[in-house]
Amino acid sequence: MVIGLLHRADVRSTHLYLASLGTIGLCLGLWIRAKTVDQTQRGNAERRALFVGLWPPTMWLIGDSLREHE
Repeated sequence: MVIGLLHRADVRSTHLYLASLGTIGLCLGLWIRAKTVDQTQRGNAERRALFVGLWPPTMWLIGDSLREHE
């Protein structure tokens, strides 16, 4: 159902693969930034980086499903 909607919206597997790689860069950037904030805010910044770190495998798997649909 979701894969069909994405396909009809002209989202291709390549788009999701590139987004997956982009979120890896975003996660690394957030993790590096977390090391520069003061100690009281560091925990929240690290949790944010870890949360974003969960996105790449999800986007990659959705991209795989779209490739099978294409």
